[in-house]
Amino acid sequence: MAVEVSVIETSSLGDRSYLASDGRVAVVVDPQRDIDRVLRLAGDRGVRVTHVVETHLHNDYVSGGLELARVSGAAYLVAAADEVGFDRTPVADGDEVPVGDTLRLRAVATAGHTFHHLSYVLDEAGDDGWSPLGVFTGGSLLFGSTGRTDLLGRRHTRELARRQHASARRLADLLPDGTQVWPTHGFGSFCAAGQADVAKSTIGREREANPVLRLAADEFVTRTLAGLDAYPAYYAHVGVVNAAGAAPVDLTPVTRADAGQLRERIAAGEWVVDLRHRKAYAAAHLAGTVSLGLDGPMSTWLGWLIDWGTPVTLLAETPDQVADAQRELVRIGIDRPAAQATGGADEWAADPAQRRELRLADFPALAAARAGAAPAGLPAADVVLDVRLPNEWKAGHVDGAVHVPLPDLPARLAEVPPGVVWVHCSSGYRATAAASLLANAGREVVVIDDRLGRAAAAGVAMVGTD
Repeated sequence: MAVEVSVIETSSLGDRSYLASDGRVAVVVDPQRDIDRVLRLAGDRGVRVTHVVETHLHNDYVSGGLELARVSGAAYLVAAADEVGFDRTPVADGDEVPVGDTLRLRAVATAGHTFHHLSYVLDEAGDDGWSPLGVFTGGSLLFGSTGRTDLLGRRHTRELARRQHASARRLADLLPDGTQVWPTHGFGSFCAAGQADVAKSTIGREREANPVLRLAADEFVTRTLAGLDAYPAYYAHVGVVNAAGAAPVDLTPVTRADAGQLRERIAAGEWVVDLRHRKAYAAAHLAGTVSLGLDGPMSTWLGWLIDWGTPVTLLAETPDQVADAQRELVRIGIDRPAAQATGGADEWAADPAQRRELRLADFPALAAARAGAAPAGLPAADVVLDVRLPNEWKAGHVDGAVHVPLPDLPARLAEVPPGVVWVHCSSGYRATAAASLLANAGREVVVIDDRLGRAAAAGVAMVGTD
């Protein structure tokens, strides 16, 4: 039977896991923590999982590898050099692991994203011996990029970047051009040093398109270090969990909270997160809540913004949306929300005094407001606040804007100048989250719910753009 490699996408975190099978047995690579998706896919394929593989100890998500290996009885392959708090099958460079009768994995040391990173070549047996089908590259060779090299601390970043260059070159020298490349990161993950808008790739394509295979080591290191931007604060906690071994997940419904209990939680300094679309949040919401809609990378921004361990209550229109949010949160190590409530602002803010609105605008409205002719219903634009990340700001921003990246905003609210704040990001998602934080601090705010690429055409002066 032909070998089948299935992708298990986690688009909210920008990662992929894989299930490769020969029709009878299967190997799973870099599984997310909610392993029910993997087990369901294996059941659909009618295959038995015999091996679970980690390319490296992840920082951006909690692995489901340990639990998947336990429930399936599979061997759990983890780099022998990694210090972990659980039993595993230790693997090192050059090791060959049979998978059934027709497949094998070859471990290739590809340090760079981490010191002990391994890639795994998937070989198939044929009449002429073994031939490589593809390589699971984890956070090493990505589509048009590589994994970032600064997650283990600044003191290691340059050395790891140099190793990343050597590792990518090693894979390209080892494997023929037709070999498929199957990375874990690079689809929006902050673990990637860059992004490429392609769905699949090969060693040959990467040889032509990937800077790591086109640049000399010194130039690659310089470019890589210059392009690194901030990454989520919760990575520090996730890495520790993965080294210790994650516990099984509990995705059962959590306690319901009524309107009075929601107010008590907000008053106690807990986070009450509104998962609805930002337009619904702007129309009416419970005072003191934070907007992080499920239509965007909710878990990434929540995990980046909160003080780790702060209780989180989830508000959504339906129980299914709460369940989706729970699944997203366990992937980054927020195991159990404190409470939940479903419905809408009328139920959550039973007292009309607790109901709030946010004003929405676009860039043409900002241009008019800055010219002293704000559209009806909108106040003057005393402050324009840009909450994008530093590299986004450097690439171009609104002339005269104040820059406070969203992850920094909770600790830097006092730095936002006085007056009415018009806040923007690149689309409106982060701007609404920032506006909710500002409004909770008593500021008057307008959300620019518009794409930044429209600003110049709307008459908003820009600086730093090409």
